[in-house]
Amino acid sequence: MDTRDPTESAPGIDALTLDDVRAAAKRIEGAVVRTPTMHSITLSQITGADIWLKFENLQFTAAYKERGALNALLQLSEKQRERGVIAASAGNHSQGLSYHGTRLGVPVTIVMPRTTPSVKVMQTESVGGDVVLQGDTFDEAYAHARELERERGLTFVHPFDDPHVAAGAGTTALELFEDAPELDCIVTPIGGGGLMSGMATVANALYPDMKVVGVQAELFPSMFAKINGVEKDCGGDTLAEGIAVKAPGQFTSKVIAERVDEILLVSEPKLENAVSLLLQIEKTVVEGAGAAGLAAVLAHPEKFRGRKIGLVLCGGNIDSRLLANVLLRDLARAGRLARLRITLQDRPGALYNVMREFDAHNVNIIEIYHQRIFTNLPAKGLITDIECEARDAQQLSALVAALRGKGYIVSPVELDK
Repeated sequence: MDTRDPTESAPGIDALTLDDVRAAAKRIEGAVVRTPTMHSITLSQITGADIWLKFENLQFTAAYKERGALNALLQLSEKQRERGVIAASAGNHSQGLSYHGTRLGVPVTIVMPRTTPSVKVMQTESVGGDVVLQGDTFDEAYAHARELERERGLTFVHPFDDPHVAAGAGTTALELFEDAPELDCIVTPIGGGGLMSGMATVANALYPDMKVVGVQAELFPSMFAKINGVEKDCGGDTLAEGIAVKAPGQFTSKVIAERVDEILLVSEPKLENAVSLLLQIEKTVVEGAGAAGLAAVLAHPEKFRGRKIGLVLCGGNIDSRLLANVLLRDLARAGRLARLRITLQDRPGALYNVMREFDAHNVNIIEIYHQRIFTNLPAKGLITDIECEARDAQQLSALVAALRGKGYIVSPVELDK
């Protein structure tokens, strides 16, 4: 429980031990889902590593955050329970705390930025949280939550920078290692550092030789910068908003500096690819943060080839429209969807002749866009964009080659890879 004055120094790493995590596991046993750990044959073949997945996206609120929230709630005094708890969160912590607080009869107030998507507000309210919208950023919401904490005599439950919360998160590792004792490496997402602190504490204690790797999105490398003593900007629209933290925890930073071997950064295309692969191969929905571990293995195969790796799919709360975009963009990068920009003469039969080539190569046309006005071409010219679907990149390349062979100017519209 974070009842410290914010100006006080954070606890040392000895505030989080294997015994703390084991005690947390006993407290929360039966109240959270003991999620499965499964070996992925296909992902192992793709990566060249032996991949084991811990499905924390199967928790009731679809994220591991329940573990830490519940462990913190169960250590409240009767007086604290009666008054209630408060947190600042626009994500999974708000739902985990609200769900278990309501279940235990503890009033829960969640302060969210006004910019929080309405679906997250509704999800938090649906599991019993009293949502207060304040400020345009998380920092403003956090400041307001601390004000309400003092005004109402509430107990603040930090989403990550607290030993009780980190100990609860670490129970994920106890289950992972019990189900897959042969692991020699774990790759875990880092936002504020709660999950990584708990996982690393268990790994260091039980398997001193295990390689412990953290992962952050390139757009939000806050813990990477702090641990490595470098300056890096944080900001941007990352798919992994669950780990988009500008200021890592003080306590968790100490633990990670001592117990984590390396922190890797992953790009947005790699995160998108990992989300898509997990849905296609494992038939499981994960958010960007939940796919960060796999993204790191895909981005740095030389670091992990031949290792037995445990990956935590830490959350599955992703907007359905965003998921659809991710899947379509991944098909485009794989060459199965494409937009071809073709220069034509504006005369009868011009488009028909192009269509014949699509038919000959069995490439399906999805949409056609003509542009006659906003172009630098002569008045008798036009640009047509054709969105199409192919079996694979080779089939698409053959079509493009055939069109160019007949004198057409063809430019595929590329996505960043």
